[in-house]
Amino acid sequence: MSPRTVVTRAREAAPAEVDSFQIDEQAMRALSAAHHEPAWLLERRLQAMQAYRSTPMPGPKDEAWRRTDLHGLPGGAVALQPADDVRIDRDLLRPLAGDAHGALLTLNPGRPSQLQGGEELAHDGVIFADWATAVRDHSTVLEKHLGKMITPADGKFAALATALAADGAIVFVPAGVAVEQPLHSILWAPGARTAFFSRVLVVLERGASLTYVHEAASPTEPEGQAMHAGLVEIVVGDEARLTFVELQSWGQHVWNITHERARVDRGGKLDWIFGAVGSHLTKNFTELTLAGEGSEGRMSGFYFADGVQHLDHDTQQNHLAPHTTSDLLFKGALVGKSRSVWQGMIYVAPGAEKTDGYQANRNLILSKQARADSIPGLEILADDVRCTHGATVGQLDEEPIFYLMSRGLPRAMAERLVVNGFFTPIMDRIPFEGVRERFQHMINEKMT
Repeated sequence: MSPRTVVTRAREAAPAEVDSFQIDEQAMRALSAAHHEPAWLLERRLQAMQAYRSTPMPGPKDEAWRRTDLHGLPGGAVALQPADDVRIDRDLLRPLAGDAHGALLTLNPGRPSQLQGGEELAHDGVIFADWATAVRDHSTVLEKHLGKMITPADGKFAALATALAADGAIVFVPAGVAVEQPLHSILWAPGARTAFFSRVLVVLERGASLTYVHEAASPTEPEGQAMHAGLVEIVVGDEARLTFVELQSWGQHVWNITHERARVDRGGKLDWIFGAVGSHLTKNFTELTLAGEGSEGRMSGFYFADGVQHLDHDTQQNHLAPHTTSDLLFKGALVGKSRSVWQGMIYVAPGAEKTDGYQANRNLILSKQARADSIPGLEILADDVRCTHGATVGQLDEEPIFYLMSRGLPRAMAERLVVNGFFTPIMDRIPFEGVRERFQHMINEKMT
């Protein structure tokens, strides 16, 4: 059973100059041939581009996009080309989910990727590869799983990424295999006046387990804008266990639009940790589907916006089977003239009794011109369930700040301590010291 659409997503065409990623069939064939892709994959690209062309650009009459304006989206001024300088920030290469990487994959759009470590993974049948390697050596796995969670029908930018993505990470863990050390991938995409398209595919078969960290990042470019459209597909098989840490630290010139979807089968567990501090504008669709009886999913989100950043997260928790559990907590802070939008929905399908669903979004406003919109929702079509939701938007409480200042702390330090306390519930849900330290560093930078 598939979740039915909760809201009507009417579309309105945006100005023509925005809708300009039109690549002819010859160019599509050249892109596919450059990666030696099989015929079925080329056909999917061509179909996706056709879907992109026939789908109107989302506008203010589309409910999912009503609070996010795309009129400044870079279109004709960008090119599909790699940056001249791809030197990566070395801090991004540090292990975040343990003392060492099981393997580290660095992705540079338009250039060869680099894989460090992981030689022993192949002995257990584990695949951890970039797009080109996956196409060359693991086409059967791609054909079976790629595009099954997200299709071009899911939106204009889902179609665009399906058509043009040629950078990404593929992770496949066979049944019963436990990957002991975390895997880590980084999409490092510097450059202005360019567009990047990526996809991540993670598949765990029955009884497998894995911790996987993926980050998309770039430096802020002073001249020109860039765009990224990405796809993340996750399959957690029966009784499998996945901890997925996803970080977004794009430069503040990047328009970032992503579709992400996870399916958890019978008895499986997914712990999804999400952190976002970068980009000029982000529109992120995240969907968790608990498809098997007894499956569980937890989503922990951290975001901090400053300047004129706009971060829009659209989440959905689908309970399609009995005895399923979902737990979502997103917390964010805003300074400057920044804005956040969170739209959340818990959907309980007919027959999904004994469901336990929870969602909460908490926002802290640190300046008079910042704004947060928080919109939770429930759609329950089954009896004997427990579903709760909540949303808050508030400012710093002066009482604890006054107390700390009365003990000799300057106001800036007092405010930082209060903000740290606000994020403590999110930090407590993260089992990795390296990730907590990264989030703390992000807080310090934004507060400065």
